Amino acid sequence: MGRWWFWAAAIVATMLAAEGAASAQSFPSKPVHIFVPYAAGGGVDILARTLGDAVSRQWGQTVVVENRPGAGGVVASQALVSSPPDGYALIVVASGHATNAFLYSKIPYDTFKDFTPISLLASSPNILLVRADSPFKSLSDVITQARAKPGSLSFAHAGTGTSTHLAGELLKSLAKLDIEAIPYKGGAPAINDLLGGQIAMSFNNGPESVGQLQAGTVRALAVTTASRAPFIPDVPSIGESVPGYDTEVWWGLLGPANMPPDLVAKLSHDFVAALNTDSVKERLGKLGALPIGSLPQAFDAKIHADYAKWGPIIEAAGIKAE
Repeated sequence: MGRWWFWAAAIVATMLAAEGAASAQSFPSKPVHIFVPYAAGGGVDILARTLGDAVSRQWGQTVVVENRPGAGGVVASQALVSSPPDGYALIVVASGHATNAFLYSKIPYDTFKDFTPISLLASSPNILLVRADSPFKSLSDVITQARAKPGSLSFAHAGTGTSTHLAGELLKSLAKLDIEAIPYKGGAPAINDLLGGQIAMSFNNGPESVGQLQAGTVRALAVTTASRAPFIPDVPSIGESVPGYDTEVWWGLLGPANMPPDLVAKLSHDFVAALNTDSVKERLGKLGALPIGSLPQAFDAKIHADYAKWGPIIEAAGIKAE
């Protein structure tokens, strides 16, 4: 009996491996859908569409980007984990994917078990923006008013627990400021209200900020990374005024759990190849995003590292999604 089960298990494993190899070789044979957890026009959306166009040309197959905003990425992530693990449903997530478990009392998936990491795609500094006609000319101006009139200022961000939210909370914590955080369903709606004068400041990532900076409609007061950003070298880092301040946003590609290893390897290879094309590198560079293109294992390690880093900070600050 024991030997029979051994050989049966070996046969099944061989069949599954062959099936995975076959699926990878024939993939894709129909349109691939990429879920975006935020509104159109934001950083995640821009990156997903840029890479979607590039891999579509590689594959000779349509890539459909679907915006499914809501609950800091939970809505789109739930749609993904309900999809078959055949590579035809993927998601581009931002840094907030690693922290949602700390923000929501209950989420309909497990941050690690229900996903297959494919590649860490890119990263960018977040940027503290004000309208071009704002009286705030520097971060020092903001800090001065926040200390003189506690509670008088607020900042927009892309949603509770997103990198832009945590960027603002880190500033509040290290500089000891009383500023209210106002959540939006993505960075683009936040910028729209900033432009409309409904809010004084907004933390946004590079790709969704560059167009407005070039148009002269907004002013960048500071970037969130420890050093200045190459695409806006004249803008100081927050760390120059607030010692120890350093944070960024990253974006990565995930699939549902239990994807065949050969298919994961193909997807990782193809998206990394797309990131390394001159047109994509030029596009992302102009948008202030640094292409990375990691192996699946490295992306998995990054998610675990951010989970361990930000979880205690979120819990200590009592941040909860509504």
